[in-house]
Amino acid sequence: MDPELEAFVSMVPRVDLTDPDAARKNYAMAAAARPAPDTATMDVEDRTVPADPEVAVRIYRPRPAQGAVVWLHGGGFVMGDLDTEHLWATRIAEGSGAVVISVDYRRSPENPFPAALDDIYAVLAWAAGNAAGLGIDPERIAVGGHSAGAGLAAQVALRARDRHGPPVRFQLLNEPELDDRQQTWSQRNFTDTPWIDRDVVAASWRHYLGSAPGTPEAAPARAADLSGLPPAYIATAEFDPNRDEAIEYGLRLLQAGVSVELHQWPGTFHGSQAIQSAEVSQRQVAALGAVLRRALAR
Repeated sequence: MDPELEAFVSMVPRVDLTDPDAARKNYAMAAAARPAPDTATMDVEDRTVPADPEVAVRIYRPRPAQGAVVWLHGGGFVMGDLDTEHLWATRIAEGSGAVVISVDYRRSPENPFPAALDDIYAVLAWAAGNAAGLGIDPERIAVGGHSAGAGLAAQVALRARDRHGPPVRFQLLNEPELDDRQQTWSQRNFTDTPWIDRDVVAASWRHYLGSAPGTPEAAPARAADLSGLPPAYIATAEFDPNRDEAIEYGLRLLQAGVSVELHQWPGTFHGSQAIQSAEVSQRQVAALGAVLRRALAR
């Protein structure tokens, strides 16, 4: 493990999704303890997207802005909201110059699949349909996120393709959660990794799927046809149960004719970029912004 990260491992709490309410409170407390980001270089606005039900979003508009990304927080489909994602949404807006539309999608287990996906797709359609009012180019809208949010970004890219919906310019998948089957080497062997391990991922999928079986719409790794999807950046952490499914997804996208940048960060674990003092974390976050900036400029 990266020595700068290893020094913090004993302080990293283990996620426990047994009690979703308690997990959310702990996640929110950890986010609130971080220093507030400086948003002086951008406009930040809370809006409500008309849907059934309505979806709250927080829009970050750098000055000047280029393109947009529908941004999805992590949290195992269970935790996270606009406030816990505030720091990361700000960083993405700063680094990319894109308008960031952070989505407060419904969480599991109270709202299992497809509730979150429905919310996100409604926001994507709203962003494309209201591009002029938002000051964005409808042809330059990306989707992206961390962890479960990255998995949801992959889901919405598939839905947009299958439904001939709004064009998605790019998908930014950071440590994505893509496969409920958990049969890869990293899923079978990473049973005691920092922050999350195999059991935490299994609980996340149980909450998300509820009583329904895994399907290609819910778990993108199950999709047989990956052709016609938008170009992708896929980043993985070395000591992450989700590592191998993300790498395999990237390879399958390439084999389907989709352009992919695949970056495996050595010495890292899932979510370790939250340790912002580490040099590797700074490079990870900078890469996300730079990749998105290039994707939306073309």
